Parts: sequence; C-alpha cells; structure tokens
Amino acid sequence: MKTLLLLRHAKSSWDEPGLRDFERPLAGRGKRDAPRMGEALSERGPLPDYVLSSPAQRARSTMKAFIKAAGLDIEPQFEEGIYGASSAELLKIARRLPDTSACALMVGHNPGFEDMVSRLTGSFDRMPTAALACIEFDIERWEDMEDGQGKLAWLLTPKQLGGGDD
Repeated sequence: MKTLLLLRHAKSSWDEPGLRDFERPLAGRGKRDAPRMGEALSERGPLPDYVLSSPAQRARSTMKAFIKAAGLDIEPQFEEGIYGASSAELLKIARRLPDTSACALMVGHNPGFEDMVSRLTGSFDRMPTAALACIEFDIERWEDMEDGQGKLAWLLTPKQLGGGDD
C-alpha cells in the first residue's frame, strides 16, 4: 500500500511585477494557509515519510511552513521537474519515489497537480491554492502507479478549515 499526498503551493503574491514567476513569494493568505494545512494533516494523517517539492520560492515556503506545523522531522528533497510539469511528467516523477516510502508528499503547482489527481483517481476536483489531496494505491512499488488506479481518500482545502478563501 502506498499513499501519495499532493499539496498545491499556498497563495502567492503578485506584488512585484518584475519578479520572475519562479521567485514569487507567498502572499499574506498563503503564509496563513500553509501552516493551517500542516496542522490539519497532523490531526488527520497519514503523515508523510518522504517530501519532494518544487524548488520555486512559493512551493518551498509552503512546504517549510507545512512541515513545521505538521510537526514532521523530514529533510525535504527538491525536484526542478515539478515546476511547470504536466500530469504526465508528474507521474514519471512520482514513479521514481523511493520504495522505502509508504507515504510521500509532493508539493507543487497547478494545473499539473489538479490534472494528476484526476488522472490517478478519475475524480475531477478543483485544487485551489494550499489544497491537499490524499490518494491511496494498492501497490508495493511506486513505479507500478497507473492512471485510474488510485483512490481519492480525501481532498482538503483551506476554505474547509474555515476562514480561508478558495
């Protein structure tokens, strides 16, 4: 059994027009939502034993606040290929997750993450900023992950926690 958690980065700021997209920081709402989602996961579970994040600034900041709030003691890994990736590219990356991991967290971007949830589960759900999806697979190795094979256990948004906007 493998569990894949997909966390879309929290709300980013557009306040600096000259800033490269890759370097955009979190907005105030994003700085509030990322730790709230980490706390929610710590209460709900399952907790990841491996973290793979896009290196984009907003994904890094989301991941750091999320991990801290969830109380995780994990050294995150970074994968440049997550930034701007299609669901097909994300699936290739996910298939390379270490088999020693039973529950992996990937942190990244839309539209790839939303498409990935649909691709893996057949469920068509929106993934607003800071949304967290939990997908379960009846497989032993990540490389065996296939389209439509996952079960969407739950999808949580900041709005569902109260006080957040989607």
